[in-house]
Amino acid sequence: MNIIDEVKAGLPADADVSDIAFEGSEIVVYVKNPETFTANGTFIRALVSKLKKRIEIRPDPSITKDMEEVRETIKKAIPEAAGLEEITFEPAFSRVTIEALKPGLVIGKGGELLRKIKSDTHWATVVKRAPAIQSDVVATIRKVLFKESEFRRKFLNDIGKRIHTADKKEIDWVRLTALGAFREVGRSCMQISTPNSRVIMDCGVKPSTKPEYPYLQIPEFDIRALDAVIISHSHLDHVGFMPYLYEYGYEGPVYSTSPTRDLMTLLCLDYVDIGEREGGGSPYTTRAVEKAIKHSITLEYGEVSDITPDMRVTLQNAGHMLGSALVHLHVGEGLHNIVYTGDYNFERSKLSEPTFTDFQRIETLITESTYGAANAIQPSRVDAERKLIDKVMATLKRGGKVLIPSFAVERAQEMMIVLATQKDFNYPVYLDGMLWDATAIHTTYPEYMSRELQYKIFHQGENPFLSPIFKRVGSATERKEVINSTEPCVVIATSGMLVGGPSVEYLKHFAEDEKNTLLFVSYQAEGTLGAKIQRGWKEIPLEEKGKRVLVKVNMEVDVIDGFSGHSDRNQLLSYIHRLRDRPKRVICVHGEESRCLDLAHAIHKNFRIETLVPRNLETVRLV
Repeated sequence: MNIIDEVKAGLPADADVSDIAFEGSEIVVYVKNPETFTANGTFIRALVSKLKKRIEIRPDPSITKDMEEVRETIKKAIPEAAGLEEITFEPAFSRVTIEALKPGLVIGKGGELLRKIKSDTHWATVVKRAPAIQSDVVATIRKVLFKESEFRRKFLNDIGKRIHTADKKEIDWVRLTALGAFREVGRSCMQISTPNSRVIMDCGVKPSTKPEYPYLQIPEFDIRALDAVIISHSHLDHVGFMPYLYEYGYEGPVYSTSPTRDLMTLLCLDYVDIGEREGGGSPYTTRAVEKAIKHSITLEYGEVSDITPDMRVTLQNAGHMLGSALVHLHVGEGLHNIVYTGDYNFERSKLSEPTFTDFQRIETLITESTYGAANAIQPSRVDAERKLIDKVMATLKRGGKVLIPSFAVERAQEMMIVLATQKDFNYPVYLDGMLWDATAIHTTYPEYMSRELQYKIFHQGENPFLSPIFKRVGSATERKEVINSTEPCVVIATSGMLVGGPSVEYLKHFAEDEKNTLLFVSYQAEGTLGAKIQRGWKEIPLEEKGKRVLVKVNMEVDVIDGFSGHSDRNQLLSYIHRLRDRPKRVICVHGEESRCLDLAHAIHKNFRIETLVPRNLETVRLV
């Protein structure tokens, strides 16, 4: 008996089933009996328990009520305090999505209100959080998904058929092929292969004046045979080359958390835009980014999902940035378990919880090694926050301005939370560059933040990102007003390494005033303007009305370590020690060669387990 027949056998005789379809690894049953759709689902729970698959009951389109009538029903049912923003219908899925600022009020106590809406409308109802700050990216993604609902129903059904009904060969080997970020930082990419499946984890770029991309031209990689792509997080060195796959023929799914999908869209669109503006071009177009959205499948932390006939994936919190994930791949029926860390942070921050450790089985751990060297020790987050506040307050009290060059995602939001939660801090903090859009996406997903932040937002009604101290700088005119103002303030602006963007414009005007301070809270790559200032340059060449001018750096310059989203050497070793199951093998990636080797040596010495440091283009047999 195949899985569809097993589902049919477990349904009530009067369900009046019109269709049973796949949506990726999930099975969806469409019924014409309204009572079956609105029932409490005891029979579904029994089926899920028996088959170990996610199963959902939806109404057949023939029994759903008129959309305009349903819209009015929903508006009347939802309390005004919920902050209803939008109601969107997807007839292909018999689904209506309700976006509200307070989704809990739409669901109601114990789900009572949501059940009533389903019963009154005969539509499958999904409730989503509307961004507290309007996000064009989130709005665009949701529009694309709704517009492409017919395509996505067929796409998801095809994936499900491949997962559940394909003939499987016996698994007698599992291989890892190094496609990027092995003994280096940048262009993270690796392929996991079995006789049945080809999956890649991450697909990034190595940004520079001459960008480097993963080694996809080798015989081991065949885009036509690729089953799935899994993205650990949205930084460009992990996701920046992924849309290229869709530009050149890939038609399969890309798995990630929802925040990663949204931030990926923001950063990849910006990457294309910068390439076009600066004349260097981009390896893909905005059309490829839209294709990636159409083919995206998002998973929550802890959600188990089959992705090929012999692989299932579970994403867990990595603590690196919003939505970042450890990737747990379960290969075969208990044959081999792989955990790929991506980038992770094993220290609690104001923004994120520390990295997940509770894996029941790990045979192979693939860990980042960014700070793998013996001397790569970071100050504690508490000390870093204290130093930041001390430096900021000292500058503001003497009437100066603070410039914090920052990456748009993660670091900027960390700075915002530290300042917003500082008692009696009432100075303006100006946000310039793409970080406002990134912050808007953060307000959409507070459930991916630290428990402390979730408590503030959900129970105390206090969202630090909505603090009145934050002011958006949205134009050159507004930027000029901030520059010319005599009032003390803080400016957080991109780019984080002073290689362009508004941060350089502020530096040009702030640098010569001794009252001002330049605070580096992010890594400064060799050759960047930020690195040169860190080394002590007191005169810097900048563009002024098309001419090269020398600007004196009289402002105070300081570096605040400890805000990295990566674990340092001690935390990397501590993480392995704290894992519930000790891995049988550790593979060190994503670090300079010496750091990967140093960390691998320390892991072997401390834990007496096999360690490997492959090179790019090598293939390692795991089973």
